Amino acid sequence: MKLIVGLGNPGREYSNSRHNTGWQVVEGLIKELGFDDLKKEAKFKANVSRGTCNGEKIILVQPLTYMNLSGESVSALMNFYKLTPSDLWIIYDDLDLALSQIRIRKEGGPGTHNGMKSVIASIGDDKFPRFRIGIESRGITSAKEQDTSSFVLSGFSKDEKPLALSGRKKAVESIICALNNDIDSAMNIFNAKDNT
Repeated sequence: MKLIVGLGNPGREYSNSRHNTGWQVVEGLIKELGFDDLKKEAKFKANVSRGTCNGEKIILVQPLTYMNLSGESVSALMNFYKLTPSDLWIIYDDLDLALSQIRIRKEGGPGTHNGMKSVIASIGDDKFPRFRIGIESRGITSAKEQDTSSFVLSGFSKDEKPLALSGRKKAVESIICALNNDIDSAMNIFNAKDNT
């Protein structure tokens, strides 16, 4: 079983923000995999969709806890299904990657991402795969200097939208590649691409 979680914030005002890139990738996965629509499940504080891929059960999740408390939803699901960290895949936006760039890692720290800090603190482990999608274009299509807290909650500009969409599509492709093969295969293909 795989628990695949896209980090983001609930609420219409955040739906198209940079910080909701993880949520949007989950929605793309549902379409590509032909899963049922997301349904709110209060006991997990999340929107959830379930299905199978290559005979393996897959749970796709959008936490409804707001970004800084994402770990509450993730830990509730992991405890309920008795999953280990290796069963968890997290998808999230990354300020330190160029817009549309993809980076996949098998484990590691949270960096500056508060959602990842919450997940790692809640499950007590950082040894789980993560799919990072670049949201920054400092000095190219956005200003060089940014207040990061407001920047991540802003939407993409007209010039950025095609690149943002490309990044989300590549993220969906990378996750499907990992499901069909393994994380190493996805890393070899997508981390090596010139995604800028």
